[in-house]
Amino acid sequence: MRLATIQLNGKETAAVVTEAGTIPVEAINKEFSQQWPAQLFNLLPLEQLEPFKEWFAEQGAETLDKLAVHDAEFGPLYRHPRKIWGIGLNYVEHAADLSEVSPNTEPASFMKPDTTIIGPGDTIRVPLQSERTTAESELGIVIGKVCKDVEEEDALSVIAGYTTIIDMTAEDILQKNPRYLTRAKSFDTFFSFGPQLVTADEVEDVLGLKVATIINGETHRDNLVSNMTFQPQHLISFHSKVMTLLPGDIISTGTPGAVVIRNGDVVECRIDGFESLVNPVEDLKNQ
Repeated sequence: MRLATIQLNGKETAAVVTEAGTIPVEAINKEFSQQWPAQLFNLLPLEQLEPFKEWFAEQGAETLDKLAVHDAEFGPLYRHPRKIWGIGLNYVEHAADLSEVSPNTEPASFMKPDTTIIGPGDTIRVPLQSERTTAESELGIVIGKVCKDVEEEDALSVIAGYTTIIDMTAEDILQKNPRYLTRAKSFDTFFSFGPQLVTADEVEDVLGLKVATIINGETHRDNLVSNMTFQPQHLISFHSKVMTLLPGDIISTGTPGAVVIRNGDVVECRIDGFESLVNPVEDLKNQ
């Protein structure tokens, strides 16, 4: 199943993405006298998501497609996750770009505030304080279950789904001092995600996915998830042994390559089998 958040009647609401369009959960509830959560964040716990997927499959396309909305405007999947984990330098080649050594014993992770969140088509704003901001395409893991101390062999069972992410860094601020990482990562508009959540059952081989950072239609860098130093199962297990993971928590798994963004650029995260995430860029210094 593919899920999204769309603008409908002036508010953001959950929808199922089908070949016919996007089917709002609110419309499903009204048509079939159901009470499924109409906000995607509240639908993510696997105890909600799995029954919803089963119910939806039982209805059949002919019954549901008549509820589809065409040309919907997509928002971020949701706006207030409890945690956003980012993983730095998770591809050796990306570390080389920055003249740094890729961590090889433990992930180099950091957290971002939810005030960084934007969605598809929203504008990334290069802040006044930065002369060199970069954008990074990443595969996002969305947690679907309250979990602690998860072993790697069980890690895939706690995933609600995957999504496309563009993560930004004020690289010049970071290069002044590695202790400035939180500030360099936390400006408003520095985390775009969506437009679709692809449920875990639709991704047969996550390690075979290719993640690409695209700038103005040209591929800047791409790589396979299998070439990550710390692969998704390890990232889930490692962080669950630090803190309890909750439904809606996001792990942004690292980029094959960061590209410098400038006023007027268009950045895209492209992952095999996923709807692309695209955002324009505005430099606030050009206003």
